[in-house]
Amino acid sequence: MSLLEQINTSEDIKKLPRNQLPVLAKEIRNRIIDVVSKNGGHLASSLGAVELTLAIHYVFDLPKDTLIWDVGHQAYAHKLLTGRNHAFDTLRQYKGISGFTKMTESPYDGFTVGHSSTSISAGLGICYAKYLNQDDSDVISVIGDGSLTAGLAYEGLNQAGDLKRKLIVILNDNDMSISANVGALSSYLSRTLSAKYLQNMRNQFGAFLKALPKIGDDMYQIAKRWEESFKTFVTPGMLFEAFNFDYFGPINGHNLDHLIDILTNIKNPDSPVLLHVTTIKGKGYAPAEKNPVYFHGVGSFAVDTGKSNKSSDSAPSYTQVFGSHMVRFAKSNKNIVAVTAAMPEGTGLIEFSRLYKDRFIDVGIAEQHAVTFAAGLASKGAKPVVAIYSTFLQRAYDQILHDVCIDAHPVVFAIDRGGIVGEDGPTHHGLFDFSYLRSMPNMTIMSPMDENELARMLLTAIGHDGPIALRYPRGKGFGVEIQTDVRPVEIGHAKVVYQGDDHCNDLLIIAIGQSVFEAVSAAKELAQRGINAMVINARFVKPLDADLFLEKASSIKKIITVEEHMLAGGFGSAVLEMYADNGITDLKFKRIGIDNKFVEHGPQEVLKKDYGVDAAAIVSAGLALTGLDVHDNKKKP
Repeated sequence: MSLLEQINTSEDIKKLPRNQLPVLAKEIRNRIIDVVSKNGGHLASSLGAVELTLAIHYVFDLPKDTLIWDVGHQAYAHKLLTGRNHAFDTLRQYKGISGFTKMTESPYDGFTVGHSSTSISAGLGICYAKYLNQDDSDVISVIGDGSLTAGLAYEGLNQAGDLKRKLIVILNDNDMSISANVGALSSYLSRTLSAKYLQNMRNQFGAFLKALPKIGDDMYQIAKRWEESFKTFVTPGMLFEAFNFDYFGPINGHNLDHLIDILTNIKNPDSPVLLHVTTIKGKGYAPAEKNPVYFHGVGSFAVDTGKSNKSSDSAPSYTQVFGSHMVRFAKSNKNIVAVTAAMPEGTGLIEFSRLYKDRFIDVGIAEQHAVTFAAGLASKGAKPVVAIYSTFLQRAYDQILHDVCIDAHPVVFAIDRGGIVGEDGPTHHGLFDFSYLRSMPNMTIMSPMDENELARMLLTAIGHDGPIALRYPRGKGFGVEIQTDVRPVEIGHAKVVYQGDDHCNDLLIIAIGQSVFEAVSAAKELAQRGINAMVINARFVKPLDADLFLEKASSIKKIITVEEHMLAGGFGSAVLEMYADNGITDLKFKRIGIDNKFVEHGPQEVLKKDYGVDAAAIVSAGLALTGLDVHDNKKKP
């Protein structure tokens, strides 16, 4: 039996002698690589955090002590060590274990995470709650993967330094350049200066200096400045010391002995502590070490080569279409500036960044700043295109509303991953954008039915004089031909895409975005059952094509709206409100979308079926509205 198969709790790890921990680390890496190669997932970060994870579990008393992993990209080893090895083959699979830490999944998961930079704030809240409850156990917040580029992390550091609670923050520095690793000297100093007896000696010496008559305070301040100057000279800790954290590091995050020693020394501190460890993303798997960006979030791949298992497909993804047309339009429009928040690859802007270096800005994981920065650009004549995943744009709600919409700055929001995203689960589905954006004055919202319409809508957005959002899904398009002569779409105009029998329509289906294809498929199925349905591609959530919708409702009284979005406040709500505002009350109306619940992780097509937003759900709704039983082929009298 392998060592990993014997581990279910932190206590099991503590029973192992230190010299067996590297063997366990190797087994963990092999298990992670094997499963992620089949299921996909966040590989490089988790491989880089194996020794750190082992050391934390070896030293601390988990789950009595609380461990919080920022984002969760680094937490696969943590899952394997906490009773989930047997279920690890279901990682990110439908009804399987989550790719992120989740409080409902294990008592070892101290906080449910998915978006970056939350671990320090959450950890401080947990730490203060423990203080109020007279609970002396530790709280450890691990932050990394660029998460310190977000303002939220600094808000947490600032408050932690002010409250002076016993929070332990571990900076896993694996993909960002806070500082250079200054080597063995720094590692030695960090382990030595963190020893309990030296911390106590320093505190006692400080008290002694302060007690000296007349000169005590001055002597203490001189000694303190000398200590801080020396530590800053040999370590990059000045920033964190300014937040009133005791800083130790940087230390090699793959040296288990050093990690265990320093974690033992800083355990149960009297004030906030920050430990800076440097790790290698993809550690132990050569392809991931060579290309950590690709293996940050990867689909299935061949372990021996690292090459993707995906079959070649002629249909480009929506992201690729967006990226290629950004390059095309920027060539003739010198005002276009691309802005992204640490996702140049994910948003398709790599080629743009190479060709137009001065017009490409990556702000890091700082969506709020990205939006207000874009507003500033637009106020002086630039045409900023802010490319952000739907789920991450939620973090900048206030900036969109106040900094962009009040003065109607012409900022383009290219909202990738709109709708059901897949295996990353509830923190990553883009199911709320229509609702919060359509309530904002001056905002225009559109969503393409296919990749050709995406190209047209991007041109429309760039030419629009005001805030405008272009929302498109994750994954491949439908393989439709993209016109070489791209022409804009007229703002607020929908289009009938499936006529049915115009003289005798039983049903009107109004769909938005990719759901248009589901609606057309459903209409064809309904036609075989004797129900004649017309399908409209709405194109716009705001403004709606009220003229067309009212015209069709004058003769078709049974209407279905379809969207891959939450029902509350979404596209269907907008259509229903429009009819009500125009005094149209004689309709039978059904909205198809996501009910008021969070969507779990799983394949996109499975989730669409499970949550009732596919063609089958439209067919069922059409049968119900027209009075035809699901199993009958004739209308009920």
